[in-house]
Amino acid sequence: MNVIEKTQSDLLPIFESYLVDTGFAKEPKLLYDSYQHIMSIKGKRIRPLLTLMACDAFGGEVNKALPVAAAIEIFHNFTLVHDDIMDNADVRRGKPAVHTKFGINQAIICGDAMASHSYKQLCHIKDHANFADIVCLFTRTASEIMDGQQMDMDFETRNEVKEDEYLTMIKYKTSVLLAAALQLGAQVAGASSEDQENLYNFGLNLGLAFQIKDDWLDTYGEADKVGKKIGGDILNNKKTHLLVTAMNSASEDQMKEFERLFEVTNENEKIDGVMKLYDQLEINQKTYAKMEQLYADSLTYLEKVNAPNKEALQDLAHSVYHRDF
Repeated sequence: MNVIEKTQSDLLPIFESYLVDTGFAKEPKLLYDSYQHIMSIKGKRIRPLLTLMACDAFGGEVNKALPVAAAIEIFHNFTLVHDDIMDNADVRRGKPAVHTKFGINQAIICGDAMASHSYKQLCHIKDHANFADIVCLFTRTASEIMDGQQMDMDFETRNEVKEDEYLTMIKYKTSVLLAAALQLGAQVAGASSEDQENLYNFGLNLGLAFQIKDDWLDTYGEADKVGKKIGGDILNNKKTHLLVTAMNSASEDQMKEFERLFEVTNENEKIDGVMKLYDQLEINQKTYAKMEQLYADSLTYLEKVNAPNKEALQDLAHSVYHRDF
């Protein structure tokens, strides 16, 4: 097989094998066990696959991008461990969250260790010509993710959040990691600066669509597919795209009803009440339209990328956007 023809199904087992071979040392046992728990609750491995596919699209050697892909995936899972603690989320992808299974203190140190382990992965490419650029992009992205997490937490105590503020928050919290995953793969392959920028913007817009789809699934998805309780964001008064859009278009009476529902403790009453307001304000349709726009924008940037093969990236983008979990 030519190096520029690898697909998701080709690359995933290569990545999984590398991840197993370079996992944590087995001691201290509790640290290893908690790490293994979160890393074994597999999603689609979207971010590392984007890194490998971006490298492959430019004819780069996929094996050289494996440490970077691992760094991305380990760092992403570190953020999930800490997010679940802050969100009081007991379940992750249908399995107990790390803090649920091992306790909060263990989850904190597990996350800390994973963050440092992600940088340890980058040490494997220290002789690469673009090593400095790769580390700088990875570090900038890590910092932006923390900014996004803080903004998300700040929104919890605010009744007013504008759409542009929300989009900035999810850009930092979610999109920049997808975008960086793509650009890092292109850097490993030695792609031009212009192609790197277009690939980054492809990932940025795909990430925005991805996060808004995540918000949408939490309210309108199916619990057995999503892997968590539907309506969790509503119960936590979480400022999602749905809630932000609703509050910015609500009448005075509707706003009063939102404020009343924020204080309701009966779960069914709260979820039913908020969804009734969403129906009145056509939030389902408005959210879907925003997702469609951002997804279309992402594909526009991908079209500008001058790479020998972009079909695998297009296919993965399609599966990411059209997922139901």
